[in-house]
Amino acid sequence: MNADVQAQDRREFMVSAEGVHKQYGSNHVLRGIDLRVAPGDVTCVIGPSGSGKSTLLRCINRLEVPDAGRIYVNGELIGYQERDGRLYDLGPRALAKQRRHIGMVFQRFNLFQNMTAIQNIMEAPIHVAGASKSDARDRARAALDRVGMLDHQDHYPLQLSGGQQQRVAIARALAMDPALMLFDEPTSALDPELVGEVLDVMRGLADSGMTMIVVTHEIGFAREVGDQLVFMADGRVLEKGDAREVLAHPDNPRTQQFLRAVLP
Repeated sequence: MNADVQAQDRREFMVSAEGVHKQYGSNHVLRGIDLRVAPGDVTCVIGPSGSGKSTLLRCINRLEVPDAGRIYVNGELIGYQERDGRLYDLGPRALAKQRRHIGMVFQRFNLFQNMTAIQNIMEAPIHVAGASKSDARDRARAALDRVGMLDHQDHYPLQLSGGQQQRVAIARALAMDPALMLFDEPTSALDPELVGEVLDVMRGLADSGMTMIVVTHEIGFAREVGDQLVFMADGRVLEKGDAREVLAHPDNPRTQQFLRAVLP
């Protein structure tokens, strides 16, 4: 495949990961990950702890630097500029510009405890996007309304439940108008009765056409909302395909074993 065809092919996908490796010392966490995510699709990533799922997300938005391979988001090579066939690391400003289009929601909400919900959300539009305070406040209010938290805009994180804090964290990512949303087990730190309110917000985002990659243990959500299901183990993608088909009829023995353990 020539370079022009490759570039055109990548532009057809929101995310294209090609041969991604990541090591921490002798621990080879990602072992040649290939993954493509179409615009508007929801890709759910499942697998045992330690399989590299969270590391893959962190490589996509460059919180971790891959040791090998390339990741493209919306056709743009993440973290590098290519000149004359060689790769050069992007500077902090250029990298921050790329990250503006990639929203990330973590297991722990990572909210500033000394700021109200709306202040937490206004931070990035002001300091990363250069928005005025008025514009940032408008963005924050719209994002809070989208996740059903506008009535709590003046509450501090400690005044909110875990589910409410996670919805604020989602609103914080949405305020930057991302093209892609990454969710790293967004419900794993929540009490069971609070999981539903976060999943409802994520369903709404999926219905709106947001491209999402969701690392999750919520198999019901993956079956209901996911377009593509990816099963990872030992740093590799062992199976991927239509979410409902993979869950109903997994081919790989390791996928079968995992699903037997997690499904009722």
